Amino acid sequence: MSPRILVGPLLRYVDETRATIWVETDRPAVVEVLGVREPTWTVHGHHYALVVIDGLSPGSETPYEVHLDGTRVWPEPDSPFPPSVVRAFRHDETFRLAFGSCRRVAPFDRAGLRKYGADALVALAYQMRTAPHDTWPDALFLAGDQVYADMPSARLHRRLKALHDGIDDGLGTEIRDFEEYTWLYHESWNTPAVRWLLSTVPSCMLLDDHDLRDDWNTSAKWREHVTAQPWWRDRVVGGFASYWVYQHLGNLSPDQLAEDVTYQKLRQIDDDDERTRLLDEFAWRADTEPESTRWSFYRDFGNDVLGIRMVAVDCRCARKLNGHRVMVDEPEWRWLVDHAMTPTAGQRIDHLLIGTTLPYLLPPGVHHVEAWNEAVAEGAWGHRPGRAAEHVRQLVDLEHWAAFQDSFDQMHTLLQEVAERDDPPASTLLLSGDVHCSYLAEASLPGVDQRRTVVHQLTMSPFRNPLELPVKLAHRLAGTRLMRRLGRRLARAANVPDFGMRWELQQGPWFDNGVMTVMLDGRDAWVEIEHADVVRGRQLLRHTGTYRLTHAA
Repeated sequence: MSPRILVGPLLRYVDETRATIWVETDRPAVVEVLGVREPTWTVHGHHYALVVIDGLSPGSETPYEVHLDGTRVWPEPDSPFPPSVVRAFRHDETFRLAFGSCRRVAPFDRAGLRKYGADALVALAYQMRTAPHDTWPDALFLAGDQVYADMPSARLHRRLKALHDGIDDGLGTEIRDFEEYTWLYHESWNTPAVRWLLSTVPSCMLLDDHDLRDDWNTSAKWREHVTAQPWWRDRVVGGFASYWVYQHLGNLSPDQLAEDVTYQKLRQIDDDDERTRLLDEFAWRADTEPESTRWSFYRDFGNDVLGIRMVAVDCRCARKLNGHRVMVDEPEWRWLVDHAMTPTAGQRIDHLLIGTTLPYLLPPGVHHVEAWNEAVAEGAWGHRPGRAAEHVRQLVDLEHWAAFQDSFDQMHTLLQEVAERDDPPASTLLLSGDVHCSYLAEASLPGVDQRRTVVHQLTMSPFRNPLELPVKLAHRLAGTRLMRRLGRRLARAANVPDFGMRWELQQGPWFDNGVMTVMLDGRDAWVEIEHADVVRGRQLLRHTGTYRLTHAA
C-alpha cells in the first residue's frame, strides 16, 4: 500500500516568488510538490515535511498536486472543491487578510449545529468554492485556540476517558502528551472544507491558552499550582512540541527556516529517538526558560509598492509573572518594537498589523474593571483583598492587556511613537480574538491627526464556539455607560492612573460565529464582517457590514 497524507497539505508561507507547504504522512516518505522533493522527518512516531517552493511569478496562480514516493495523493478523487492552488502575492497595492479565533470541533448534525452553530471556516470554504479568486483572502490569520486541549470534543472525550481509566492524577479527559495532541490536530484540520481551505489560503497562527490549557500563565499563583501537578511535564512537552510542529514552523519564511537551529538539527539527525529527545528538550525549555524560544513572528505581506507589516506577538508564553507581572517580557518587547518600527530594506510600512490573541482594547468598562482587579491583586487595598482579587482574576479570566497595566502602557507608547513618525502608516490595526464576541473600536491618541494615521482594535471571535446566553447578557451589560462609570470609579479607588488615550466601540459587539477580513487598497483600509448561519442545513456566511477604517483625505 502506498503512503498517504494524515494531515494537510497546508499552504503556510507565501510571498511573490516562494511558498511553503506542510504535510503529515502515515509513514516515512519523500514528499513532492511542484517538482520539489523533501523527505519526511520523524518525531514521536509521526512523520512530517515542510516543502519550500521557489521560482514562482508574482501574481501567478499555480495548481499543485502532492506526491508521496511518486504516487499522487492530493487532490483527493471526487473532491467537491477546486484544485488547490498557490497564489503568489501580486505586485500591486491590494491585500485581503481574513482572521478570527476559537474553533471547537463538533459534528455537523442537527445537535452539533444547534449547540455550536455554523463553522465560519467551513462556510468561508464553501463561499470561496464558487467565488472569483480576486475576492478570496490572500492570507488567513488564526488568532489562537486552534485546538482545545482542555476541552476536547465529545468523540475524543470518550476515547480519552477509556485510555485514562485508572490514572488518578487530576487531569481527567484532558490531553496528556504529544500523541494525544496529534489527535486534536487530526480532528480539527481534516474537516474536508477546512482541509481544502488550508491547502489554498496561506495561513499564519498564534497560540492562546486553550492550545495549551485554560488561563495559561495568568499569574504566578496559577503556575505555582499547575507546575506541582504530576502530569505537568508531559503536558508541557506535548503542547509546545506539537505547537512547534503543527503551527509554528509554517509561520516562518524560507530564510527564517534556514536559520532556525532546532529545525535544521532535526532534519540532520538520522535517529528518530534522538530527534524526539531534541524536540522534547526544546519544548521543555520553552516553558522553563521562556527567553530560549520566540513564538512571536512577523510577515511582510506587501512589497516595494505598498508596505504591509504584520507583527504577531506572543502574549501567553513570554509573560513575566514573578514580581510585578507583565504581558511581554523585556527581550520580547524589544523585538516587537523593532519589527513594528523598522521596515524591510527598500520598503516602508503603509499598514501595520499587530496580531495579539488577547484584545488590546476591550470595551472601556471592562478595561477599568480588569485594571482595578490587577491593582487590588497587587496589594492596593491590602493583603486579604489582594488574595480575593487574585481568585476573581482566575475565576472570570481577567487576564487581558488591561490586567497587565504596565504592558498596556508600553503598547500605548509604541502606538504613539508609530503614529508620530514623519511617515506614519495609514493604519495600525490590532487583530485579536479570545473573547467570544466581535467588535470594532477606534482609538484616539493625544496629538495625533486621525486624517494621517488611525488606530483600530479589530476583534473576531469565535470561528465556532458561541457563548451561552447568560454570558452574552453579561458582556452586553459590561459595555454600558453605567458599567464604564462604575469601572472607572473602582479603578480610581485603587489608584490606577488614567490610561492617556480614548477609544469607543464603533461597531458591535456581535456574538455569532464569524470571520473578519481586512481589505487594503493603497493607503485605504476597510474591514468586512461576516457571520456564519445554518440555512436549510447548509453553513453559509452572512454579510454583516463593511466599514472604512481610514479617513478620507
